[in-house]
Amino acid sequence: MKRLRHSEDDLHNKERWLVSYADFITLLFGFFVVMYSVSSVNEGKYKVLSDTLIGVFNAPQQSLDPITVGEATLASVPADTDAVIPPPISESPRHRTDDSESRRAALRAMSEQLAIEFDELIQQGVVTMETSDEWLELSLRDSLLFSSGDAEPHYDAFAVIEKIAGVLAARDNAVRVEGFTDNLPIRSGRFPSNWELSTARASAVVRMLAMEGVDPQRMAAVGYGEFQPVARNDTDEGRKRNRRVVLLISRDASIRGAMR
Repeated sequence: MKRLRHSEDDLHNKERWLVSYADFITLLFGFFVVMYSVSSVNEGKYKVLSDTLIGVFNAPQQSLDPITVGEATLASVPADTDAVIPPPISESPRHRTDDSESRRAALRAMSEQLAIEFDELIQQGVVTMETSDEWLELSLRDSLLFSSGDAEPHYDAFAVIEKIAGVLAARDNAVRVEGFTDNLPIRSGRFPSNWELSTARASAVVRMLAMEGVDPQRMAAVGYGEFQPVARNDTDEGRKRNRRVVLLISRDASIRGAMR
C-alpha cells in the first residue's frame, strides 16, 4: 500500500508543470488579444480624419490681397513669430448680385414686350399691367378670353394667349395664373360656385400656354372666386373689373418658391 501511494504522488508531481504551462498559454493569448485590439484601426474614423485633413490642406486660397491688421499686413508678419494670424474673410460672391440684376432686367424686357403686344387693349382698359422688381402682373378681362359663366376659351382667346406665350416661352420665369369672378352667384350645373369657375378659367389659360410652348413645370393655376375684388361689386363697371384672369410672372424660376 505504501508503494502504491508513493507512485500516485510521484505521478501528480510530474504533471504539475501542465498547470504552469496552461497559465502561460492563457497569458500569452491575452497578450496577443490586447495587442491586436490596440493595433486595429477604425477605417470609418480614419477615412473621415483623412478627408478632413485633405480638405484643409487642399483648400483654395480665398484672398489674394493681404489683410490689414492695425498698421501691418499679413505679408509683413515674420515667419518665425508666434503671432496669431486671423483667417481671411471671404466676401459674398459677386455673381449672385449680377444674376439678380440680370433677372430684373429680363422682367423689365418682358414688360416692354407685352406692352407693345397689347398696346391697343391697354389703351381700351381691357388689359392692365403693373411691374415691380419681383413681379410682372398682366390682368386680362374675362370677356377677352371666355363667354359669360363659361371656362371654355372662345375663338379670340387663342390670339391673346399666343402673344403672351411668344414672350414667355423663351424664358424660365415662374408664372402663376389666377382666376377671379364677381359676387353674383353662378347659375350653372357645371360649376357649383364661383370657386370652381375661377379655378377652371385659370387652369384653361395654363393649358393653352402649355400648348403654345410654355413649360408646364413653370406654371400654376389658382382660383380666388369672388373674394379678392379690385372694385365694388354694386355696379356693372365694378363687376366687369372683378371678372378677370391675372398672370403673375415672377422674377425667379421656381414656381413653388414664387410667393407674393
